[in-house]
Amino acid sequence: MKGMTSNTVASECVLKMVEGGEISLINASEPQQLAPFAAHFVSNLDQFQACNFANFAATGEDSPLQRAEWIKFLGAFANLENRANQVYKAVKDNYLCLTKVPEAKEKSFKPIVAWMEYQNYVEDAGGENVDASINKITYNISNPDDIEDLHAILCTVDVVIDETYSWDAIGYNTTTFLQNINIEDHSCFGFLTNQSIWRYDKRIHNLTTLDWFDGAVSQPQLVLADLIEILFPTGNYNTTHFRNLAKGEGVVSIEPNMCQRDMSTPLDPTILPCPWFPYYDSIVTYMDHAKLVVLDASISEDDLIDHILHDLDSDYKPFTSNIEARLTCNTPHPK
Repeated sequence: MKGMTSNTVASECVLKMVEGGEISLINASEPQQLAPFAAHFVSNLDQFQACNFANFAATGEDSPLQRAEWIKFLGAFANLENRANQVYKAVKDNYLCLTKVPEAKEKSFKPIVAWMEYQNYVEDAGGENVDASINKITYNISNPDDIEDLHAILCTVDVVIDETYSWDAIGYNTTTFLQNINIEDHSCFGFLTNQSIWRYDKRIHNLTTLDWFDGAVSQPQLVLADLIEILFPTGNYNTTHFRNLAKGEGVVSIEPNMCQRDMSTPLDPTILPCPWFPYYDSIVTYMDHAKLVVLDASISEDDLIDHILHDLDSDYKPFTSNIEARLTCNTPHPK
């Protein structure tokens, strides 16, 4: 990338390149400045398009993985199709693996989530969209009947994800949210008792540009990991894109000095360990899950041990003998 028409970007490394003069800011209203570029990527499909314009419509896709797959489109323009395919495969495999994490818990408990717009992420993370159980999805808070109906629905909700637009992300807090939906009596609302009110504006640049429309599109596995932690909290995982209003969590301001990687090498996606260890309360519950894996698949104990040790970090290497002992004593050999 050699130029861009706006500095409203939420990537610390792109901001660093702009700051260092490696990427130029181009005036989009002057077509002659765009002419030297082989491709100018645009998302506004209604604007006039020159011969070198390329429509990039990732955010218009329905599912998280469909949005991430647009990296293949970009790869074709840079003659990096193989690299793009590798990155997408890594992201897709990690995402699909993470969808399996909450399966054990959701059999006994599936949190009800209120999100203003239907999102595939909620169900992939093991929750249930409240939208599926109601017919009306818009409410006028100045109408007493509407506000009563809205409050009745919210009384059944365990988690709220608030995507209300705000020009003041830093100042937006629980009080703001409760005022927006006219809640004064907190007694019946489980999401307040649970302290589970979230916004996806945690990473932001210049108080206006959200990484939700940038990094969250290219790396949906991080969004899914956030939501798994939100719905089935362990306390062992720090969310990337979501902040908890109910616990007073603030925003992270994205700045060029936050870019610590070598800019001469391509960015690799963040691949989370899977099975996702923070999901398990301890090595014991991890082992309990591991035994289920053996019962559900015809694999040897040696293969299972190798698989577990691959996912555990160095802090858990001393548990090697314990893993082997528990498997030997408690796990039947596959026939």
